[in-house]
Amino acid sequence: MDQETIDSANLYYPPGGILLWIIIFLELATFGIALVAMVYSGKAEPVLFHESRLSLNVTYGTINTIFLLTSGFFMALSVKAAKSGGKRRARKYLPATILFGTLFVGLKSLEYHEKIVAGSSLGYNTFFDYYWMLTMFHLVHVIVGLVILVSVYFGVNKKNGSTSIQDIEASAAFWHMCDLIWLLLFPVLYLTF
Repeated sequence: MDQETIDSANLYYPPGGILLWIIIFLELATFGIALVAMVYSGKAEPVLFHESRLSLNVTYGTINTIFLLTSGFFMALSVKAAKSGGKRRARKYLPATILFGTLFVGLKSLEYHEKIVAGSSLGYNTFFDYYWMLTMFHLVHVIVGLVILVSVYFGVNKKNGSTSIQDIEASAAFWHMCDLIWLLLFPVLYLTF
């Protein structure tokens, strides 16, 4: 077994290091608290929240969910390929991961444009304050994730690049966090109850 394989099997040192996982847990807690606050606010203004939710494009939200889940699937294949055949095999699936993440950003930008044109921007009402803050904070994470993935992709394409399997796993952990956050946001924001 080479050193890279041994390190990636170490249960006491997660991919990306403990700091990355602290950041991931803090991000999940932050989004969780914000979602609980949103649900609480929705109970205080049920009609406003219901009518505002109806103005969102559920089709966009559903397609974006498919984009992120597909991207996450290709990221998982990338990690699996790296572990089974070396880090250079990960490059086979990373472009698809990046493509579907970019499609998410594109569709979310179109949705934002439509909301701004309709006058449903930040400050319009309580629901849209939550909508903009939560989805924009998530979008920032997706863009950061895409920058990380592009960096990893170019790193595994270099002949003597320093990108390791642990780097691929760490980028996957961050990317899957973005998936998980969206899976929490989508039903709370887009689906009526």
